[in-house]
Amino acid sequence: MSEVEVKQIRATGGCLCGSVRYIVRGELRNVVACHCVFCRRLHSHFAAYAACDKADLELISVGKLRWYRSSPTTHRGFCSRCGAQIFSKNRDEGYTSIAAGTFNEPAGLKLIEHICVAQKGSYYEITDGLPQKRGGTDCN
Repeated sequence: MSEVEVKQIRATGGCLCGSVRYIVRGELRNVVACHCVFCRRLHSHFAAYAACDKADLELISVGKLRWYRSSPTTHRGFCSRCGAQIFSKNRDEGYTSIAAGTFNEPAGLKLIEHICVAQKGSYYEITDGLPQKRGGTDCN
C-alpha cells in the first residue's frame, strides 16, 4: 500500500456570509490586478486575483456557490446569498483564479502587477510603481 502525499493547507477563505468556503493546498500565485472592462463591471472596480492549480483547491462549503458562464471558456463562481465574486476558471487552463479579498488573513500574498491597464477606468490612476501591461488575458 503506497502512502498518499497530503499537502498542507496554504490558505483558507470564503465569501462574506460564510456560505462558500475553500482551502488551498499547494502553491499560490501572488495577486494580479486586472483593469479590463469585464472585471471592473463584475467587481465594481478593478479585480485582484491570486491563483492556484485546480487540483489544489478544495471546496468545503458550497451550498450557495453558483457558476456563471461568462464566455465559451470561462466560468465565474459566486455566492448566491451574499453576491461575493470568488472564483474564475477557464476550461483551457490548469488553474483557478481566486479573488484576493476572499482569503482569510494572513494569506501572505502581495500585489505583483497590473494587467489590461489600457481599459482602466478614467476615475483613478495606478501609482504604486508595479509593472503594468496594457493588455492581458481574456477575462470574459
